[in-house]
Amino acid sequence: MNRASLEKRPEEMAAMFDDVAPKYDIVNDILSMGQTRRWRRIVVDAVGAAPGQRVLDLAAGTGTSSEPFADAGVNVVACDFSVGMLKVGKRRRPDIDFIAGDATNLPFADNSFDASTISFGLRNVMDPKKALREMLRVTKPGGKLVVAEFSHPTFAPFRTVYTEYLMRALPPIAKKVASNPAAYVYLAESIRVWPNQDNLSAWLTEAGWDSVAYRNLSGGIVAVHRAVKPLDGGGTATASATAGTSATAVR
Repeated sequence: MNRASLEKRPEEMAAMFDDVAPKYDIVNDILSMGQTRRWRRIVVDAVGAAPGQRVLDLAAGTGTSSEPFADAGVNVVACDFSVGMLKVGKRRRPDIDFIAGDATNLPFADNSFDASTISFGLRNVMDPKKALREMLRVTKPGGKLVVAEFSHPTFAPFRTVYTEYLMRALPPIAKKVASNPAAYVYLAESIRVWPNQDNLSAWLTEAGWDSVAYRNLSGGIVAVHRAVKPLDGGGTATASATAGTSATAVR
């Protein structure tokens, strides 16, 4: 896949991430100029999970976003549709539960998690609005949602420079350091067509989340969105009697 749109085939996306899995974290650090790890620390702080609580880390990939939770004594479940990415993570952190699953049809029961989070993965989901509703379903009433995603720089001149970097500089850099440069052409294009901060906030509200707010990082290159599940459950839970029975653990 080398063209981006808001319509994606899950099998193609999974295959693409399977292919880049071995060097994914290293390449991300290079292309973000070391900012990725700082952004992930901010996400962990925003979730604010206490030891013993259960957190869903969706689109967890190799688990770099899950590790800080596990290190703090949080019962984190790393879920992703790329088995290749999950296997890389499981080899590094066998103590973390890595579960293969589709963000639009999560293999977990209603109200299973104290908090849910997804970092830099929502734009890769075939139906991101449905994924937001699924995260609402599996989160306990009063539980948090934290979404970190690439967004739109707030300073117009910088936004132009940033777009030029994405579309012109990023692919050549990726050719030198990545096993599948086409995947990073997709990355650049998917960021460019992704909704801005206010539009994503509207999606969260539409999905049933309350207290929606966001914080811009690095001038708006990234936005961290926060929300809370209503105490009445939000009225969107649609779990079946077999919810939570189809999870596939990665070993």
